[in-house]
Parts: sequence; structure tokens; C-alpha cells
Amino acid sequence: MKVVLRSDVAQVGKKGDIVEVADGYGRNYLVPKGLAFLATPGVADQASSMRRGRDLRDANDRAAAEAIAKTLVPKVITITARAGAEGKLFGSVTTSEVADAVTAQTGIELDRRKLHLHEPIKSLGTHLVPVKLHSDVEFPITIEVVAS
Repeated sequence: MKVVLRSDVAQVGKKGDIVEVADGYGRNYLVPKGLAFLATPGVADQASSMRRGRDLRDANDRAAAEAIAKTLVPKVITITARAGAEGKLFGSVTTSEVADAVTAQTGIELDRRKLHLHEPIKSLGTHLVPVKLHSDVEFPITIEVVAS
């Protein structure tokens, strides 16, 4: 069964794509949920306009992400935390605290889910935190954790 996707569907396709799916999946899930509609011969133009809109929005999002990356990469974000004598923190610095510090020091709001810390920061010093704002734009920000 050929359908045109109305929105992005994981592991199937993106908005505006004409895809071939199993009959039951299309009839029982995609179409009733409003995620897709049947691909008839006349919907090719509609699908191409959906793809153009998606591509334009994607290009704008990518440009905005690159502008944020150019601003944040050279900066060092400072976070103060309580620490013991050996440089170990009482607690840890999480992605929420990093996002709040970036907003406070640069005025740029980052979603904490875009920050990819493998584990919370538990020591004083300089740390690199990878940020992925777009599928093609990934960059590190430098975090300096100092004792309060």
C-alpha cells in the first residue's frame, strides 16, 4: 500500500514522502491516526509541496543551529558548585544546570535534552559537553566547574 506521510514517522519516513507500507500498518495505524493518507495518482504535487516546505524549514533550523554553535564554541561557561578538598563535588552538575548556566551567561536558551552528557559532572575543572541542536550540527561547549 502506498501512502503519503503527513508527519515524520520513525523508521518509515519524513513528512511528504511517498512510501510503501504493509496494508495492515497503513490501514489500521497510519491513516486512522492522521499520520498518512492514501497515495493516489494526483497527490504527487501535494507530496512535493510538503517536501519543499520540510526542506525549507530544515534549512532554516540548520542555519539557526550553526549560528548558535558559532556563538557558543569559543565561550567558556562557568558553573560554581560546592566541592570537597580533593576536587570532588558534593552532588553533581547535570544537563539542567548546564542549560541554565548557558542561558544566564550568554542569553541563548538550550533545551537540556540537546546536551549529551554520558554521566553527570562530579569533579572540578574543565569539561567538554557535546550539544546536538540539529541532525547535522553537533558541537562541544566548554564548561568550567569551580568551587564556591
